[in-house]
Amino acid sequence: MIPFNKPYITGKEVHYIYDAVSSGHISGNGKYTKLCQKYFEEKYGFKKVLLTTSCTDALEMCALLIDIKPGDEVIIPSYTFVSTALAFVRQGATIVFIDSREDNPNLDENLIEKLITEKTKAIVPVHYAGIACNMDKIMSIAEKYNLFVIEDAAQAIDSYYNGKPLGTIGHLSAFSFHETKNIQTGEGGMLGINDERFIKRAEIIWEKGTNRAEFFRGEVNKYGWVDIGSSFLPSEIIAAFLYAQIEFLDSIQTKRKEYWNTYYEKLKCLKGNHIDLIEVPDYATVNGHLFYILTKSDKERDELIKFLKVKDIHSVFHYLSLHKSEYYKNNSQKRPNLPNSDSYADRLLRLPLYYELRLEHVVEISEAIKEFYNE
Repeated sequence: MIPFNKPYITGKEVHYIYDAVSSGHISGNGKYTKLCQKYFEEKYGFKKVLLTTSCTDALEMCALLIDIKPGDEVIIPSYTFVSTALAFVRQGATIVFIDSREDNPNLDENLIEKLITEKTKAIVPVHYAGIACNMDKIMSIAEKYNLFVIEDAAQAIDSYYNGKPLGTIGHLSAFSFHETKNIQTGEGGMLGINDERFIKRAEIIWEKGTNRAEFFRGEVNKYGWVDIGSSFLPSEIIAAFLYAQIEFLDSIQTKRKEYWNTYYEKLKCLKGNHIDLIEVPDYATVNGHLFYILTKSDKERDELIKFLKVKDIHSVFHYLSLHKSEYYKNNSQKRPNLPNSDSYADRLLRLPLYYELRLEHVVEISEAIKEFYNE
């Protein structure tokens, strides 16, 4: 069986974990936490980075930092993972779902303004498959209406919008290091801060509502409880694992993008008549996070999944529209009509893509899909 995903281990993880354990400091915000945060700040230009135990935690920190309160409205795409909504719902926000674009699953930036009310507080664009949303348009709207922009960049490490790293454009951003991501720690995440006014409070929220980070830098002579917060920071064991991953980031990206491009070249002959392929806007880059095709219907997609499974190829679909979820229907009177989101939920099929996949596997999978449609 060619699995859908296989987490890549560089070989240095255990060495760095041993070093962290041997140091006697494994509770978090130690040597490897600082090394990882410095790497991302210097490579991509964040004002500040804080490692978290998950992307969900990073999004929850964002909701706290922009002071989400009951009654506030937050605009997010329906075609996304539940964490995008959950982080704001937990603070009492009302989620306003926006439809996807026709050419890719990202939110349709041309629909944003008609959804804005006096209660709107934030827009949360999700860079699906690591392909950028139209951030110039989104930031322009946010500035016009004095809204916060939080980039859900869970899938977008090392991807760019008009030369700018994703996650560095909005006020705040959240990344995932789940085992399905390009670089991974099993479970893990990162908060990116681009607006300096959030840095001091972010550290306090990150450290359980205390000014402990200032204390360890010698900026105060004692620390205590000064704000709300939680235990968002990961242990040094997780940070040490991540440091081994980021040392290999360039190599990982080169191979994943090679596989992505090979899929596209092999399958473009089916485009239009049988399937639709990823459309990458001129302003966006590909980071090789995932490759998907769009079938003509959910029935056809299910038949293709079964066909590939017989050939020992594991393919999977992705999100269900959140506006049709049981939770949303039980907790909201609104029933938005979001046809593009529903179309992606019914038709999108993800193909195996991971570092240890071989090029001949990509060719084999592509040929199997062609065989399905030829038959």
